[in-house]
Amino acid sequence: MITERQLKFREQYKSGISPMYNGLLHITVMYTVAIGALWYGISQLQHPTWEWFLILPVFLAGNFAEWFMHRFVMHRRVDVWGLREIYNRHTRQHHQYFSDELATIDTTREFRIVFFPWRVLMTLGVGGGLTGYITSLLLNANAGWMVFLTMVGQYVIYETFHYCCHCHENWFVRNMPFINTIRRHHTAHHNMGIMMKYNMNLTFPIADWYMGSSDLRRGLIGHLFNGYSEKHIKSELKPIIAKFRSDHSRVTLDGPILTDDEREAMTAL
Repeated sequence: MITERQLKFREQYKSGISPMYNGLLHITVMYTVAIGALWYGISQLQHPTWEWFLILPVFLAGNFAEWFMHRFVMHRRVDVWGLREIYNRHTRQHHQYFSDELATIDTTREFRIVFFPWRVLMTLGVGGGLTGYITSLLLNANAGWMVFLTMVGQYVIYETFHYCCHCHENWFVRNMPFINTIRRHHTAHHNMGIMMKYNMNLTFPIADWYMGSSDLRRGLIGHLFNGYSEKHIKSELKPIIAKFRSDHSRVTLDGPILTDDEREAMTAL
């Protein structure tokens, strides 16, 4: 059930978006810069061989970094200016705007609540460039570019998958492998009862499976290809999920107020 609380927050948030904001310009700049960086990086490769194998460990490290940032920065209030702003934007805004009962957007102006600000891409570009440069000194130039390309590529995947989680239902998001999995996974994360601890991945739920922070009880392959299935949702979470789908009376800007029994049921983390 869509609550009055959520609808009111949505209206307040949309009224506060600057008239100068243009959602299409936002994503055009973001994707143009990111794809341009990928194209440039690929053009710098000089007949790579074994360096291709670096993609896997960098990808896995990025998957766990994604999980860590979501769990311990986006959902944990830290009294440091930059980190506090990330928390405010995510937990106090994004998670008030979306729930598992109303997880979609209707207009391009709402891209403001879905996509990261441009400065995130710039920060990642600098970080990826520095990490790639260090790798090039330790190994070789091709290895450095592989690290850079993987990091930027993961950012593009993150933003694309996240949009696919918040757009309206369509044939593509329902049937495309991995995307249908993450759409269900992330929509479940937006349940107000479990949002602070479960389903922290937003690309591939590898770290969630490994860390025990998935709402599903099944193996890695099952997690990756779960799609929309709710068959394997952990039984101990089902009452909490059901309760907070229709009742937001114990929801605050900083997350849910759980009973002792609910906290005990959520002891996986």
